[in-house]
Amino acid sequence: MDVGMTFRSGKKVICIGVLTVVVPLMACLITAKSLNQESQFFTNKRVFLAVTYSATSFPVIHCLLSELKLLNSELGRLGLSAALIGEIVALFLLTICQWVVDGLENGWKVVVSNFGFFTVYFVIVVFWFRPVMKWMVRKTPEGGQIKNSYLYIVIGAFLASHKLAELLKVYIVFAPFLVGLAVPDGPPLGSALVEKLEPIVEGLFMPLFVTTCGMRIDFSYLKNYGSFAKDQVISAVVTNFVKFGVSFLLPFLWSIPIRDSLAFAFIMLNKGIVEMAAYSFMNDTLVISQDMFAFVTIIVILIASIAPILVKTLYDPSSKHVRYLKKSIMDCKLNDELRIIGCIHVPANVNSIIDILNASCPTRQSPIALSVLHLIKLSGRATPLFIAHEKQSKSPSNNSYSENVVLSFNRFERDNWGAVSVKSFTAVSPPNLMHEDICNLVMDQFTSFLILPFHRRRHVDGSIESEDQTVRRLNFNILQKPPCSVGILVEGQRHVKCINSRDHMHDQYPLANSSTYTIAMIFMGGKDDWEALALAKRMSRDKSVKLTVIQFKAVDGFQDDDGDRMMDKQLLRNVKENRSITYIEKEVKDGPETLTYLRSIADDYKLFIVGRRYKREDPQTVGLHEWSEFQDIGIVGELLSSPDFGGKHSVLIVRHQ
Repeated sequence: MDVGMTFRSGKKVICIGVLTVVVPLMACLITAKSLNQESQFFTNKRVFLAVTYSATSFPVIHCLLSELKLLNSELGRLGLSAALIGEIVALFLLTICQWVVDGLENGWKVVVSNFGFFTVYFVIVVFWFRPVMKWMVRKTPEGGQIKNSYLYIVIGAFLASHKLAELLKVYIVFAPFLVGLAVPDGPPLGSALVEKLEPIVEGLFMPLFVTTCGMRIDFSYLKNYGSFAKDQVISAVVTNFVKFGVSFLLPFLWSIPIRDSLAFAFIMLNKGIVEMAAYSFMNDTLVISQDMFAFVTIIVILIASIAPILVKTLYDPSSKHVRYLKKSIMDCKLNDELRIIGCIHVPANVNSIIDILNASCPTRQSPIALSVLHLIKLSGRATPLFIAHEKQSKSPSNNSYSENVVLSFNRFERDNWGAVSVKSFTAVSPPNLMHEDICNLVMDQFTSFLILPFHRRRHVDGSIESEDQTVRRLNFNILQKPPCSVGILVEGQRHVKCINSRDHMHDQYPLANSSTYTIAMIFMGGKDDWEALALAKRMSRDKSVKLTVIQFKAVDGFQDDDGDRMMDKQLLRNVKENRSITYIEKEVKDGPETLTYLRSIADDYKLFIVGRRYKREDPQTVGLHEWSEFQDIGIVGELLSSPDFGGKHSVLIVRHQ
């Protein structure tokens, strides 16, 4: 958990986090008092139960959003921020209420004493133990693993925290929680603790704990219950209704759609393992009776069962992608600004993206608006991050995330001043949710073209340097429902094009003195090929670029769609009329003949641009699909990316929106 989120949250989020706890808490206490006029308003038992009914548990909300894959959605980020604030508010109120009860029962000298002990504990954890942990992080080399001895010290301190809390008379639940908050999130310490503890805690202890809680429920008490249990059940129901109402009304009043507001209300209402632990603790210490334990546990189970179903029904973040306007390279006029997003996973992707951008012929008359998105796996922290670096002042986050990436693209912007504008972003999120960050950025920036690095990289000799199946799944998810036109970039042995356009007095004739750069566009017809051709034609405006369009025609002249055929002819007619583009028409009868020709020209070009043509069967490629390994980039794209073709060229596989 990142406590800094509470300081970075806006006023509205803080308002939601506070009111969704305070209002239900007051409603619970008033209801309980009205049901039993003779009872005291403040008692330890009543206050503790009221807080558990009204509190928002961050781990429970995080678990729900993670299960529903909503962590980095707009509603998920709002829920996590509000839940963190709500959790801290609930613990603070519980401590204050306890002091009030102690003051009423034992005198205010005891409260002053307890407050003094609490302050001592807080100072020890925050101002001594946290700096020690930060020192451990500094002693760890960048990108390296933290020493096991450091981990054992932190785990030992956590296990010993409740004993120190007993000595200092600090509320026992608050003590280890504060130690957890003091741990620096993220790598190397936070991620190492998660890696060490998560398997045994989530894989063994939590399932056993929930099972034993279920075994302890005695359903006979549902018929034979006391008056206190009855009053508390009514109070719990009223509290949950009030919490639902407050959680719905606040976002709705701030112009969030009604379905999203309802989904948010069910997110904030959700109960789970934390509440089960609280009631189990109270049952073990005889604070609540067996009949009360049975009722409150069933309430938790009912809410935990119903809330996820309703949230999933009401909220679908991918639906907003459908409302996005159609935008592609074909829709952009040659002199219009081309909006591109380049995704970065590893440092080697930076030069590859810059090379492709240079080849896209940015000038002041035809500029490129580039958004760079550095994708980092979420590790050792609960909350996803999305950082807009242009809006960031100098802060620790700038030193921690994407510093080299931002500097590289800022230098690229300076070298192409007036022709390229750059915005840099960092997304730290779970790998299975990264496509949501990409799609959201595409919509926010009105992007026409998205560049994604291929998941496999090769050494100069053709051997595999790295292969990341997480990146492959991410690319496939984007290609299934592309928010704009998408290009998968397969890096070759050579760089695409390394230039610095420093002299902008000659924008009309950029790179006239640089060596000729050869590009081949493979055309077989269809929407993917139309988009690939539009990109290739834009690149050909650079006088140092020599573009060759190679059309593979089936010997029998077969075409599967009359509309596509007419569009193919129109586009190729324009290519033939353009004297700066070389047009080659190659007739082939089957896939092996296409393969033979492609192998013969593989060394003649530095970049191949092809349409994806996913699972399309054509006479030109028949017989090639059987041995295809990466069908997600299309059969022609995979052939050209194969080390059998030399691997010296780069390949850009294009998929239309």
